Amino acid sequence: MPMSDWKSAIMIRRFLLLFCLLAPQTLPAEEIDFEEQILPILEERCLYCHGEDEQESGLRLDLRARMLRGGDSGLSAVVPGKPEKSYLVEVINHVDEDMAMPPDDDKLPAEEIELLTRWIKAGAVVPGQMDDVVSEKIDHWAFKRVVRPAIPQSGVSFQLANPERGVSFQLANPPQRGGRSQLANPPTPIDAFLLKQLAEQELSYSPPADPRSLIRRVSIVLTGIAPTPEQTNEFVGASAIDAERAYSTLVDRLLQSPHFGERWAQHWLDVIRWAETNGSEANLYRKNAWIYRDYVVRSFNEDKPYNVFVQEQIAGDSMGAGEATGFLVAGPHVPAATVGREPTAIRQARADRMDEIMQTVGASVMGVTIGCARCHNHKFDPITIKDYYSMTGVFQDVEFGSRHPEFAPDHPRRKRGQEIWKEIAKQRAVLRPIGGWEEDWGAFREMHFNPVTTKAIRVRFKMGNVGLDELEVFGPDTDGENLAHKRRGTKVSGFPADGVEGRNPIQRVNDGEYGTMAWRAKKDKGSDEQPYVQFDFEQPEKISRLRLSSNREYFYDTDYLDKKPYLPRYEYDVDVLQSDGTWQPWVGTWFVNTQLDKKHPERKAALQEIQNQIETLAEEGPRPSFVGRFVRPEVTRVLLRGSPENPRDEVDPAGPAIFDGDLGLTQEAPGPQRRAEFAKWISSEENPLTARVMVNRLWHHVFGSGIVPTTSDFGKAGAAPTHPELLDWLAAEFVQPTVSGNEAWSIKSMIRQMVMSAAFRQSSAPRPEGIAKDAGSALLWRFPPKRVEAEVIRDSILQASGSLDRTVGGRSYRIHNEKKTYAQWEVVKNYGPETWRRMLYQERMRRVDDQMFTAFDFPDCGQVRAKRPVSTTPLQALNLMNSDFVIHQSELIAERAKEESGGELKAAISRCFELLLSRQPETDELDACLGIARQTSLSLVCRTLLNTNEFAFLP
Repeated sequence: MPMSDWKSAIMIRRFLLLFCLLAPQTLPAEEIDFEEQILPILEERCLYCHGEDEQESGLRLDLRARMLRGGDSGLSAVVPGKPEKSYLVEVINHVDEDMAMPPDDDKLPAEEIELLTRWIKAGAVVPGQMDDVVSEKIDHWAFKRVVRPAIPQSGVSFQLANPERGVSFQLANPPQRGGRSQLANPPTPIDAFLLKQLAEQELSYSPPADPRSLIRRVSIVLTGIAPTPEQTNEFVGASAIDAERAYSTLVDRLLQSPHFGERWAQHWLDVIRWAETNGSEANLYRKNAWIYRDYVVRSFNEDKPYNVFVQEQIAGDSMGAGEATGFLVAGPHVPAATVGREPTAIRQARADRMDEIMQTVGASVMGVTIGCARCHNHKFDPITIKDYYSMTGVFQDVEFGSRHPEFAPDHPRRKRGQEIWKEIAKQRAVLRPIGGWEEDWGAFREMHFNPVTTKAIRVRFKMGNVGLDELEVFGPDTDGENLAHKRRGTKVSGFPADGVEGRNPIQRVNDGEYGTMAWRAKKDKGSDEQPYVQFDFEQPEKISRLRLSSNREYFYDTDYLDKKPYLPRYEYDVDVLQSDGTWQPWVGTWFVNTQLDKKHPERKAALQEIQNQIETLAEEGPRPSFVGRFVRPEVTRVLLRGSPENPRDEVDPAGPAIFDGDLGLTQEAPGPQRRAEFAKWISSEENPLTARVMVNRLWHHVFGSGIVPTTSDFGKAGAAPTHPELLDWLAAEFVQPTVSGNEAWSIKSMIRQMVMSAAFRQSSAPRPEGIAKDAGSALLWRFPPKRVEAEVIRDSILQASGSLDRTVGGRSYRIHNEKKTYAQWEVVKNYGPETWRRMLYQERMRRVDDQMFTAFDFPDCGQVRAKRPVSTTPLQALNLMNSDFVIHQSELIAERAKEESGGELKAAISRCFELLLSRQPETDELDACLGIARQTSLSLVCRTLLNTNEFAFLP
């Protein structure tokens, strides 16, 4: 067996040993007496570490049912009748010295090994235990089905912390509209749950927040941008007349703002660690990955039902939302060029990419650390290594890379693409009667010629050096199917068959894989033989196009390199095989690109128009985007200890068994069907995690901390919920609304309920009794103050200066250089007018400091950031005082303030306070700022205000 095969040397050794061990002549069929022959071996050799008192590695060998299940490795210690599949037989035979058992003793005597093997072969009979089974009990709250709890109606009075008013709130008898409790009228179910728990701790809500604080808070939470002074003043005035109506109108306006989608897309992108580079040593740019970011923004703005949102990201290619699958390839990966050509390295890199998908799906939707089961059964949760690899089986057709996204018929890009293709077809119709022509598509060149039916073709190159990752053949009636693909039975041959030094075989030109794994031909010095490729079809085929590429993956996947990936303009002739066995020259680049142009100069206009339309199509139509590409699924096996060099039993595509994840699929199921079925399962209301995890994530971003603080770990190692009944009520309401009256799975409706609660609208001021009993404000006796994110700081500065470009969506703005492949990205300019869009649209690069807002805990995107850390460092103050961006923006804010205040300095200072802090300055603040402005400049006053906690914290 060659070393390049997927089975490694250790597999060969294991199978040879087991074959010899299990040969029929060594296994007499006489009955084995467990009590007399097997139990003494187990007691002497095994049960000290794997018995009733101690189970190292989770393995117990005194109970048959536990033997069948196995230990932490995830492999069955005993498979009755199949010793070759029994892990116990393997470890006692020392097949892998690292897992030899007993670990510190000599190998078991041969006769004991033979007895154990014969016992397993005979059915592993243990008297009195043959009907015993081990079933995993679902005893963890998060893994149980959601059951809607009753809304508290206890009749207990809850005293508001408002001594001046002394108003009480009684759940069974809520105050009528016009009452002075300042709670939502009527009180929301959310408040009922919260107040009940506060009462148990002898705590209560804080007084309501003042209107200026409230509009600033809700505006930032919902849109990520502070309100303008005009919006603030309008809300304050309206609140004085009818506070409830003013606030409800404000919330509805913010939910309908296009900036809502931008704000909440940012939260989602954090969780899945989406970025526009791959994070490897080369850290290459992911071309057009921003297509997925715009999909997320659009989905939140449209209030796409969350279950549909999840389904599209897993199986959007079959739902008319192909760009959504960027979710699956959002994590970092090592590209093929960096992996190299060593087969073991290639297999390991593939396993690592699958693990990135597992992390993305597990953290974002399921809230479970699925990746912990990659090498062994999960240490804390009932997720086995088999579950892990069954889930990888769902995504076996996904590969990190680019493709043309599948768009619904009404998608703007699809419509525009159809218009452009009509123009291309019109020009091709002009050229076809004249003869062949060549088109440059950037990633490949395509030769068009008069159709011909043949059993074989030969492409003869006229240069000595050729490199092709793929050579495709198409016909006029095959609807884009590559007739040369090896899957169709097409045979490839040519010269040199083994490529350069035997490392680049010709079989790579029709394997369907693009990238660095190419056929490379180099003419020997003194030789007259030129490189050529020959395709022999299984049956005669009608052909009319050739497509050649040298590294199509590089062109599709990367950008912004100072050495652009390109395809040389190869010169070649094409011969077709005649029925009599002779070869007939049919078309060639020299004739097409020179002679035809001379004979028909009118061709040039049509050719130029085709190239113009190709460029337009790349910008305005469906474009190759880094949203994943699809491959044929391989057989999925459990990898012992996570090693691709140690594949074990096959597993069918499925979700974790503990969550009833059986999808009814086999290894033969096509990739799209696997993902579609999994998408339905994971987004079902029967799934105990999906709704809980999402409503908890929404709560986290509204209140600053989730009901479950570990927002991406609902397992036993995660934190317990502070309000378990409220969490389940929210999850049930999310799936089947009874209060809101809105559509099921509506994210906007759920967020609206949260921000309309009295809990959200209360003051953030501290109170001694609250601090003493709940310093972290987890029980929400006040609104928990928190520092805003880097994006909010930057976007609010741009708004204050009047510079913010509010355009939604589109290509990211650039702040980095163009680089060589293995060089590092450098920040070139991060403050000019071309960067004055929302920070969401800044190129999101892994392993790159943007030299300004990274200091405010902007994530690196290498790890899941379901909850951003909040640090306080001197660099933050320095950046908000001395960075080029802040200095420039402060000058613009000062100029705006002067212009809008008629040039009077005191009025200009007041205007700066309005623009940055949404309020007027106090007398002492005004006097202090006046002195600074007179001694230095008004822009320094602005920089000072930017460094206040009031600007950087949510009130």
